[in-house]
Amino acid sequence: MARMNVRQMWAAKLAGRAVPAAKGASASTAARIPFAGQVLGIDPSLRGTGLALVEFTPGRQPVLLRCQTVKVATQFPMAHALGEIHRAVAGFLGDFDVRHVALEQTIYVQNFQTAQILGAARGAAISAAALRNLPVFEYAPLRVKMAVVGAGRASKEQMTRTVMSLLGHGRPLASDEADAAGVALCHAFTWRE
Repeated sequence: MARMNVRQMWAAKLAGRAVPAAKGASASTAARIPFAGQVLGIDPSLRGTGLALVEFTPGRQPVLLRCQTVKVATQFPMAHALGEIHRAVAGFLGDFDVRHVALEQTIYVQNFQTAQILGAARGAAISAAALRNLPVFEYAPLRVKMAVVGAGRASKEQMTRTVMSLLGHGRPLASDEADAAGVALCHAFTWRE
């Protein structure tokens, strides 16, 4: 079999075709079962949290079921914003049969206060999943880009285009929604049972 690049391997994987094992990979890695079910991807932020619900069926293209950006104006206090994030995530979880929740990790922040704010936003989202006993998975931004685009340093525009292409989505997605969908795709592409 000819050597495949990362994008070709993901396309083959989504189509249910055999994908060659990476160098040094064990037989169990090459024969892993594809993810099936719904993943709620979350790109947490206090004033603009992205949510994207993606359904995965082996052998078929992933389907974007719903997406939303939870926008909270700056005139509202942090507690109000956290409540809105929790309410929106709980709404997705209540309306759909979500199997897993995947969040983007916060890697780099400008200062301590920003880290606290992002941590609070993440906590509001995670608590909604925890109250439903759903497993929560976290992925570094570089890992998400590598899994979806095949390049850890991909631009936001490149990421958005690739996400829309993988989902077969015609309408342009808002940046936060595309990031959330990217996290959901990363989870399904890299998840191991």
